[in-house]
Amino acid sequence: MREVRMALLEADVHYSVVKDFITRVRERAIGHEVSRALNPAQQVIKIVHEELIATLGEPARLNLTGVKPRTIMLVGLQGSGKTTHAAKLARQLREQGERVMLVAADPYRPAAIRQLQTLGERIGVPVFTENDVKVPDLAAHAFDQAQKGGYSVLLIDTAGRSQLDQELMDELRAIHKRVNACEILLVVDAMIGQEALHVAEGFRDTVAITGLILTKMDGDARGGAAISIRGVTGVPIKFMGTGEGLEALETYDAGRLASRILGMGDVIGLIERAESAMDAGMTQDQAERMLSGQFTLEDFINQLRQIRKMGPLHQILEMIPGSMGQMARTIDPRDAEHQMRQTEAIISSMTVQERRHPDILNASRRRRIARGCGLDVQDVNRLMKQFRDVQRMMKTLQKTGGRGLPRLFG
Repeated sequence: MREVRMALLEADVHYSVVKDFITRVRERAIGHEVSRALNPAQQVIKIVHEELIATLGEPARLNLTGVKPRTIMLVGLQGSGKTTHAAKLARQLREQGERVMLVAADPYRPAAIRQLQTLGERIGVPVFTENDVKVPDLAAHAFDQAQKGGYSVLLIDTAGRSQLDQELMDELRAIHKRVNACEILLVVDAMIGQEALHVAEGFRDTVAITGLILTKMDGDARGGAAISIRGVTGVPIKFMGTGEGLEALETYDAGRLASRILGMGDVIGLIERAESAMDAGMTQDQAERMLSGQFTLEDFINQLRQIRKMGPLHQILEMIPGSMGQMARTIDPRDAEHQMRQTEAIISSMTVQERRHPDILNASRRRRIARGCGLDVQDVNRLMKQFRDVQRMMKTLQKTGGRGLPRLFG
């Protein structure tokens, strides 16, 4: 319990939340019958995991009911990521079949409007803006325009400040009064630790926020702020920003977040990333060739490119439970990305025939490939050794029917 307490405090969980949490776990653990499938230590971890889920709360869906356009306001302090996450949310809603319009309602931050317009162009969502009008009037005009245009969702990117102030709150209340928002989502930077709780309390007490978007959840403090805010304010977490890409927005799931906090990985999140990044037909064909011993360097580079679409390698490894997830903490992200770029450069320097028939790569061909990609012959040889190792592993799996594979993942 001492170790659990220290881990939560180091993750910037509020001390009052930690105190209540530890008390609940201790009460459940003492005298609890140990499951036959678990040893006592595993039983305690199971209880901790269940209590974490209870503290983090059930996921809450967006309220998209009522007269169209349903209006969503994104609020928060300056630098929390409101503009980027407005675009992320717009992209996700559009993929779900909604007709979305973005509203640039931050005339104070330099280039804020242009930033949202650029993001809107990237995702194919229109951005409403007007010059020389008060922000509440701008929001009302955007609502009218969205209603006439048949849009189903209006997403308003409001202005932020460097700190909570009365002027900001008055403006947010005025916007809400004009458009009657069905959702007011507070965007909070999870990396600011204990301060995230104070920000959430300040907004909740003034503008009745209905949900939270926690950004930078791929950072070191990805669990602490979530536990603190949910435990103290009771405001449900609805989304988590897990990276810089516009696709890096996850629907909040308490079980998955609890598993991440405890270092148990996030297999479901990994599967979702793979499904969004990978071509299903190509992946199926490659899998069949791998298991039949026909895996080539062409397949190798195609898989590498699809993996890179899923995000940084260290993030992907962290989502895998067991020793693979532990390995991620020992990998320098820059080294991993550098190695992947080198591999892609080497294979790209080969001819189509060489990729499909690696056995023809003699010494002179390897020297030509090394010159073509600006690397040493040793780098080419190292890649070929790695490729042979993968081929041998695939042949072993084919012969054994997959037995022994679980050992790869600890």
